[in-house]
Amino acid sequence: VFKYTPVIHNVVVVDESHYNKCSGLGGLKYYFSGSTNITLAKGANYFLCGTPGHCGFGMKIAVNAN
Repeated sequence: VFKYTPVIHNVVVVDESHYNKCSGLGGLKYYFSGSTNITLAKGANYFLCGTPGHCGFGMKIAVNAN
């Protein structure tokens, strides 16, 4: 579950390359509601905030689901 202020933040599902570059451009899915439930796929899952500059300040997470 991601909880965030929707006018300031969002959640972008990205691949590993975009995660490493902190780039939400070309994201796989975008969420803007402020409360987002995401079912994880098996393996690596990558998320970041697509607001400019936020990912660079650490607003990203990688989750490995078994």
